[in-house]
Amino acid sequence: MKKVFALILTLAMVLSLAACGGKDAPASNGGDAPQTNQGDAAPAEGDIEVAVVLKTLASEYWGYVKTGCDAAAADLGVKVTVVGPGAESDIEGQVSMIEQQIGAGCDAIVCAPNDAGAATAALQAAIDQSIPVLAVDTNVGISGQTCFVGTSNVDAAKEGGLWAAQQAGSGAKAVVIYGQEGDNTSNMRREGYEAACSEAGVEVLAALSGQNTTDGATKTMEDLLNAYPGQINIVLCHNDDTAIGAMNACKSAGVSDIIIVGFDGNESAVKLIMDGELVKATVAQQPYEMGYQVVEAAVKAVKGESVDEVINAPVQVVTAENGQAYLDNLASMKG
Repeated sequence: MKKVFALILTLAMVLSLAACGGKDAPASNGGDAPQTNQGDAAPAEGDIEVAVVLKTLASEYWGYVKTGCDAAAADLGVKVTVVGPGAESDIEGQVSMIEQQIGAGCDAIVCAPNDAGAATAALQAAIDQSIPVLAVDTNVGISGQTCFVGTSNVDAAKEGGLWAAQQAGSGAKAVVIYGQEGDNTSNMRREGYEAACSEAGVEVLAALSGQNTTDGATKTMEDLLNAYPGQINIVLCHNDDTAIGAMNACKSAGVSDIIIVGFDGNESAVKLIMDGELVKATVAQQPYEMGYQVVEAAVKAVKGESVDEVINAPVQVVTAENGQAYLDNLASMKG
């Protein structure tokens, strides 16, 4: 009888232990386990908050990036906050925005750095908290960065430079108006333009900064026209705002036989091209797609899903021949 009672008691204890351990214990957060900033469980889509800090919101191009970010937020059912300083030259202002967004408790942060070094110091705080850090358009390159979504600026600028060289013919001479001093994107576009000129046998007379603004590029182009009167056939510009500034300077000086190439594919620049102005082409990125894709990648990262380290966005050289089709595509993206 004692044996039967002992057997019953043992069986009861086993069943009790099984009931207490009905669910597997949480796995330890070892080296191979995905980590999130929300503990062991990633937040549901509706709870995910992604912060996006762009170079500025005061330009058409970055407006397209924001529109793509907002569209992804709506489609994925997540909260996305998009901010940016008043100008790309406001490096300290952008750093402050990065710090504010991290301090507010975002689940992932996206940045298009005005100065990669300055942004790196600010974004390190996010990485230290296991918050995914992603770069869009311009790579940050920080150790621990999750993903970069953007264009090969060297290759893209080279395409624009080769197109201009073909239009100008042999013996052409060019100037390059690059962007903000020290900006990585500016350096790469300048490299691509100069590589195109070297390959096509075009002499680069000078390369000067236009400060990423229309007014700054106007002044720079005035200086170049004074330094090289009647010699400049091609002007290769950092962005479309720069191209418009160069155009303004040329028109004021009565210069009409010149090829100006912009970069970004802004609607305003393409309309100038279609109207037969001095801006003859723009290297068009896909800013809407970049904005959408980087938010999509950020959400995947927060959920612990696999994300490619680099997501490449395509480009095209927009001219009078394909400008209308490009404008129609822009209109469809805006809805």
